[in-house]
Amino acid sequence: MVRLINQKNLFILEGIARLFVNTQKHFTYIRRFNPPKTEPCVYAMWHENQFAAYGLPDINNVNILISNSMDGQIISTAAQSLGFKICRGSSNRKGSVSSTLHMIDKLKSGESVAIMVDGPRGPYHEVKPGVVMLAKETKVPIVPVHWYSTDITFRKFPSWDKMLSPVGPCRILNSFSDPIYVENKSDEQVLSEVKNALINLEKEAPERYKEARKAKLWKQKQ
Repeated sequence: MVRLINQKNLFILEGIARLFVNTQKHFTYIRRFNPPKTEPCVYAMWHENQFAAYGLPDINNVNILISNSMDGQIISTAAQSLGFKICRGSSNRKGSVSSTLHMIDKLKSGESVAIMVDGPRGPYHEVKPGVVMLAKETKVPIVPVHWYSTDITFRKFPSWDKMLSPVGPCRILNSFSDPIYVENKSDEQVLSEVKNALINLEKEAPERYKEARKAKLWKQKQ
C-alpha cells in the first residue's frame, strides 16, 4: 500500500497545510477562559486538541514539540508559519533525549512549551511522563488546556486521536486549568492531576461555552 505522505509529495502537502492554517486563522475566533498569569509554563493538551495552540497566549514565545515523522514535518511547517517555535523529537532514545534537552533550555530561558501529552501515537487520553519530567527539571508549572465549540465548522477528523479543527468561520473557547505545581509531589500524583484537570476541562466546556455565548463574548473587542 502506498503511503499518502511520502518524499515525493511532502513539499506539496507542506504548502497546502501552510495555506490552510494561515487562511483559517482569519476565521478562527478564539476567546480564553482562565488564561494563565504565570510564564513560562508547560501547556498540556490531548493530541486531539493540538490545534488549541491557536489560542495560547503569546504564541511567538511558545515552543511546540512535534515528532520527526513526515506527518510531523507538515505540522511543523504549518506551525512555524503561524509564529510558533518548533522542537522536533522522536520516540527513539536519542531523539527523545535531544528534544527534551532542547525544551528544558527553552523553559529555563523564559519561553513556554506546548506538549500533546498522549502523543504522538497514544494510548488515547493517557498522560505520558515527559510533561512531569520537564516541569520538575525546570520548576515551572503545568497548565492543562482544552478547546470547545458547538459550531458546525468545528470538525472531528477520522484519525486515531479524533483530532478537532475548525474548518471555516468558528467561535471557539480555550479553557485553561489552574497551574499545576510539581514540587514535593510524586510523578504519579502529578500525572493524575494533569489527567483529571483535562477531563474536568472537557466536562465543564459545554456550560462555559454556553455562558460565553450568552455574554456575547465573541462580539466584544479583544
